Amino acid sequence: MNDIIQNLQKIRARIRRAAEKSGRNPESVRLVAVSKTVKAETVRQAIAAGVTILGESYIQEARSKISALPLPPDSISWHFIGHLQTNKARDAVRLFSLIHSVDSFKLAAALNREAEKIDKVQSILVQVNIAAESSKSGIASQEVQNLIAEITTLKSVKVIGLMTIPPYFDNPEKARPYFDELRSLRDRVQKNLNAESTPDLSLDELSMGMSGDFEAAIAAGATLVRIGTAIFGERN
Repeated sequence: MNDIIQNLQKIRARIRRAAEKSGRNPESVRLVAVSKTVKAETVRQAIAAGVTILGESYIQEARSKISALPLPPDSISWHFIGHLQTNKARDAVRLFSLIHSVDSFKLAAALNREAEKIDKVQSILVQVNIAAESSKSGIASQEVQNLIAEITTLKSVKVIGLMTIPPYFDNPEKARPYFDELRSLRDRVQKNLNAESTPDLSLDELSMGMSGDFEAAIAAGATLVRIGTAIFGERN
């Protein structure tokens, strides 16, 4: 049994235990295997081991990797999880089923234009800089509701949740308050917008938690956990 299979078995078991400990259905938490900088052949091994969602951070790398892994269209979902520039919107819409990192109306509008051209409704998450760190992308918490309200006027993008990257801590439980805050923010924004202007808005997805802290994120309500190192090992 190779390392990737063993690593995936361990991660899935930990996801299951974390969900059950929190009184959640383990099926409500989906694994995004972060494959940035991982060679296509290694990604192929992960797919053979049952990975169904792959996360990439760089458009050019993702394009070459996806073309090197011709797969049935419904077998794998590719998610974009890195910082996205508006001039990459065309490629992002054509390559990815979900974009985790939308943090401005300008970017949402660019994705909307490109999605409209190919008759697609692009699913997106709004990235929130929950700790207000200058080194990280994402919109401020207090601006999230207005941004989502503005995005809902677009016809070819659909906001389905929020994403965050908390500060790094040696103790993952120290990240828990940031995950709790994202969940609370989601609940407030959805309640307010449902009452005010968009009754059909459903922000079901919370993308939060990585290799070092995903169990704390699951306890706080994560539906998508982005795990790379614990599956593929340290990057160069």
